[in-house]
Amino acid sequence: MPPSVQLCYSRRVARPGRPSRSQVHQRLDDLMAELRTRMGGLPSPDEAAGVWREIWFHEAHNSTALEGNTLVFRQVEKLLSEGRAVGDKELKDYLEVQGYAEAAQWVYGQGVGARTRRSGDLITLQEVREIHHKALDKAWSIAPHPHASADESPGSFRRHDIEPFVGGMRPPDWPMVPSLTREWVTQASRIGKGLDFDDKLLPGLQLSPRPLLEELAAAHAAFERIHPFIDGNGRCGRLLTNLILARLGYPPAIIYVRQRPRYLDALRRADTGDPGPLGEMMARAVTDNLVRFVIPAVAGPMRLVPLAALETKKATHMALRLAALRGRLKAQQGTDGVWRSTRKWVGEYLTSRYQRDKTEKRQSAD
Repeated sequence: MPPSVQLCYSRRVARPGRPSRSQVHQRLDDLMAELRTRMGGLPSPDEAAGVWREIWFHEAHNSTALEGNTLVFRQVEKLLSEGRAVGDKELKDYLEVQGYAEAAQWVYGQGVGARTRRSGDLITLQEVREIHHKALDKAWSIAPHPHASADESPGSFRRHDIEPFVGGMRPPDWPMVPSLTREWVTQASRIGKGLDFDDKLLPGLQLSPRPLLEELAAAHAAFERIHPFIDGNGRCGRLLTNLILARLGYPPAIIYVRQRPRYLDALRRADTGDPGPLGEMMARAVTDNLVRFVIPAVAGPMRLVPLAALETKKATHMALRLAALRGRLKAQQGTDGVWRSTRKWVGEYLTSRYQRDKTEKRQSAD
């Protein structure tokens, strides 16, 4: 395999006050273990429509905004929930969001809802092309890529060479794209199976065991380096990443538009052989969806869950842990050392804290 699509691994030393990379990955592992063993795993879109709906809105908005779409979140929400095009944006922007949203729904259904697949592979070449077609076809119908030939429509591989990216990385020549994409599919299907990549594919590299999200980050960056299509590779690559995540039982990773500079820098780092920053970013993104949407929704008000899944704007994970240690928050520490509480108990604690703060302010004023 050419160096442009190699995957490799490195470590990062944490800055003071910031969780180390290994801690970020460990926290995700702990939350996923909690989800699987205590809550029955990731719910399907049919089982938890509200959870997936929120994720859907945020993913469709941010993934398209990363590529320059101008719709704001409120406009995306109206478009997807009510079918109304609010505002005076270009038609192409609305169709881009609709196309991406339909592709994302397909990914969620195939990844979580479909319990059986014809192939035992984690992902197939046909799915790569299908996702690209679904994500781009709507907008393409009115605004095709200006340099695309009739053979480069959505779902079809590019037949043009791509200019070097910022940083110097140049995608392979177009005749190599079909074989490199098939090779990428083969490697991506091995993610999560505890297998190192073949030495013949990565000559000279000694791969160490690495976190799942770092494996996936390396594969995501490799897909972007191949750049199989004339347009829409970023959107397609993120959807493919989320399909793999869903099939492994994880919620999607959403890269927010405000993170665009860091995301692009992490991709460039991966191009030079260091997927660590991108893997950490993706691990944080998956964790965010777990604690914001998934675990609170499936846990119920009285189910014990890790404090990390109960933090709010008014009470961080650290504040809840401190309250538990002081006996102010009803919580239990398991044999695994993890503190757990319930949404009901956290609500009671926040109410009592508000009343205590109010009393202290009154006494201080007196």
